[in-house]
Amino acid sequence: MKSKYWQNLWENFWNWAGSFSIRTKIFGIVLGSTIILSLTFTFQVQSALLTLLEDESQEQGISIARDVAAHATDLILINDLYALHELLSETQINYHDVRYVFILDPQGNVLVHTFGEGFPIGLIGVNFADPDDYQNTTVLETEEGVVWDVAVPILGGKIGTARVGISDLSVRQTRSGLISRLILTILIVLTASLLAATGLTWILTRPIFGLVSAAQQIAQGDFSPRVAPWAHDEIGDLAEAFNHMAEELARINELREEREQLRRQLFEGVIVAQEEERRRIARELHDSTSQSLTSLMIGLRNLEECCDNPDFLPQIERLRGETSKTLEDVHSLAVQLRPAVLDDLGLEAALGRLVEEWQERSNISTDAMVHIGEDRLPGDVETTLYRIVQEAMTNISKHAKADSVSVLVERRKDDVVAIIEDNGIGFEREKMPSDSRLGLLGMQERAELLGGKLTVESSAKTGTSIFVTIPIDDETEISRG
Repeated sequence: MKSKYWQNLWENFWNWAGSFSIRTKIFGIVLGSTIILSLTFTFQVQSALLTLLEDESQEQGISIARDVAAHATDLILINDLYALHELLSETQINYHDVRYVFILDPQGNVLVHTFGEGFPIGLIGVNFADPDDYQNTTVLETEEGVVWDVAVPILGGKIGTARVGISDLSVRQTRSGLISRLILTILIVLTASLLAATGLTWILTRPIFGLVSAAQQIAQGDFSPRVAPWAHDEIGDLAEAFNHMAEELARINELREEREQLRRQLFEGVIVAQEEERRRIARELHDSTSQSLTSLMIGLRNLEECCDNPDFLPQIERLRGETSKTLEDVHSLAVQLRPAVLDDLGLEAALGRLVEEWQERSNISTDAMVHIGEDRLPGDVETTLYRIVQEAMTNISKHAKADSVSVLVERRKDDVVAIIEDNGIGFEREKMPSDSRLGLLGMQERAELLGGKLTVESSAKTGTSIFVTIPIDDETEISRG
């Protein structure tokens, strides 16, 4: 449980750290490290120096007290209190850290002191040196700060004790000055760190931003950007690897474009050949097969009129019916292969007849609106739209189970739009029958070949909608062989 807790905590930390930019991270690391190191250095220097100054002050106090005790020995023996007072006064004047100096006799009475008119009686008992002591130091906390009270016995304490009070004023002043200089040093170091972090950020992030910009251009299909390596380091290796990748992607894209262009050319050739073949077959059916069937119909009628045997009349009548039906089927097949009305009268008339005949065959209510205008569309645009509508309606009759279909074809300023909608059961592209999937792919290919776009929206509740948009310009028509 604890292991999972720490793992989650670690992951949350990295997620939080990863939310910041590289510049923020570099600034944070540099400034954070600088502040931590500066504070640690300041604390250690201050602590070490403060201990050293306190030790020096105490040693100075001991030295001063022993010096006073040595010089006061003869003056105490001859009872020269004036000279003794002068000694203490000079000592206080010569050492500015000396807060006070006084001498006690063996009974603890004050012989001389530097307090002027009022001597603090309570100060006598705060420190005491045994006759065998080299010195004895006591730390006093006063309103003016810390005072090290040093007691040194004179002649082993036989003639008295010298007491010197050393103030920590110099220590405090030195510490204040040191802290001020350390703060100034920290500010200088922080400024230098900011400049270093700025330079480091610029050096590290500029090539990275260049890589990001180039990668975004490549993602948009522009494979020309290359990144100039700044140095022979890891980022330089990354830039070289990126350039190599960009070259490979450009080469692959060229091959893909060549294959796509070749595929489009092949598909274009297939469509052109298919339409020409359909036109030829439709013309053959109309001109040859239909005429032959028509001649056969006339011959059967003549035979019926000339026949005197009533037993043959029903057979002749049946043959005439089958011939008539075959003639209608041939005519319908010729229209489906290549309706002559599409070539003669244009898309509007061809779609009108297509919808009318499809409605009769499928018994599905169909609403068609075609607004092309007076000027005809380019021939290949008319053929493409006709074939798309034809394929869509074929799929509807086979799979949609719809009872209502609407077809809208409208010409706009720079393009023509076709919408085929039904209220059927819809479909999922992955579950479509193979023939319908191929039909849909062929519709998309036809539209894209002319620079257009075909999109399909389908659901079980609303049926299927097919949207086709084809631009109209001077380059729209497919070249004919």
